[in-house]
Amino acid sequence: MNNRKNIYLMYVIIFLQGFVFYGPVATLYRQARGLSMSEIFLIESISWILMIVLEVPWGLFSDRFGYKKTLVFVNVLFLISKIVFYIASSFILFLLERILLAIVFSGLSGCDTALIYSSIEEDEVQSVFGRYSAFGTLGFLLASILSSFIVAVSLDYTALFTIFPYALAGILTLLLDEVNGDSKVKPKFKESFKQAFNDKSIILFVISIALIIEVFQSTTVFLNQAQYLKSGIDAKYFGVILAGIQLVRLFSVKSNYLSKKLGNCKAIILLYFLVTLCCIVLIFTANPIVSVTTIVLISFSVAMIGPIEIEIKNKTIRTSNRATILSIYSMVASLIASISNIIIGITAEQSLEMGFRTCSMMSILAFILMIVYFKLVKEKITKM
Repeated sequence: MNNRKNIYLMYVIIFLQGFVFYGPVATLYRQARGLSMSEIFLIESISWILMIVLEVPWGLFSDRFGYKKTLVFVNVLFLISKIVFYIASSFILFLLERILLAIVFSGLSGCDTALIYSSIEEDEVQSVFGRYSAFGTLGFLLASILSSFIVAVSLDYTALFTIFPYALAGILTLLLDEVNGDSKVKPKFKESFKQAFNDKSIILFVISIALIIEVFQSTTVFLNQAQYLKSGIDAKYFGVILAGIQLVRLFSVKSNYLSKKLGNCKAIILLYFLVTLCCIVLIFTANPIVSVTTIVLISFSVAMIGPIEIEIKNKTIRTSNRATILSIYSMVASLIASISNIIIGITAEQSLEMGFRTCSMMSILAFILMIVYFKLVKEKITKM
């Protein structure tokens, strides 16, 4: 199926949802409202656990009732979560915001990918998803630039102004076309789970990706701001730095070129190595240029990995219950992420350096698992 309308609408929706004006100062915003670093990571971990519980039910719902209905509902909740974030001033309200986001992310997980994948030709997967990622990055880039000006007026305004683009994104979701032609079929969880891990090696891939994404999340969202302050960078420059980082993430559109040049295996291994090296450097440096450069490289590497990851996962699925299987993959990833998040949070509370040491060890483990995965895939192809 080739539905260009869906593709273009999803580009615009992800672009609008990139306008998170509080992104560059998210940790500082929460701390200004009374949260400690350990409370921030605790809330994040609770959110991950809830996502684990909701992932598969949402996938089953999407496959049965349609991708559009699911996206409409979760994007409305997305808007509500931004409103709650703006009014939050206590642990309970910030926890509520993350609970809403857990519902949203578990609903979006697999569903947006399944809708786009069902609207394009198989040979354009990496290019389309590369652009999809880039549009989200572009929105966040513009928001990061504007954030510097908004912060100068009021930290609170960064949360307030985020509400409006999310309202527009929710409206545009109503214009999507439904593509789930098998929605009347009731997929069974046990059957879907067996299908998801029919090839046992895919679980190594899923765990590896989950670890590297958690490292990316921790280093570029939570630990980076403390690292900038340690390096002597004023908070007013955080928005500019984040804008530069997001600009680099636009190279995700070139992921297809990199994988064609090196192959999926070599491309991912190279990018993993870069993430690991940067985490190790961050343990020891207090230099502002080195600090920003390593964070940029981590963000760039994971942005390039994204489209390759999506292609590999989707090509393993040969059944109609695509959203359910993708949700199962996400459920496993969320489990790994929640455990990893708690560990990083505990170690980061002791010291920033300990936080980066933990990220380095997780990157090394992810690196090893990915090498083993590709080795098993190669052996399987050789036997065929």
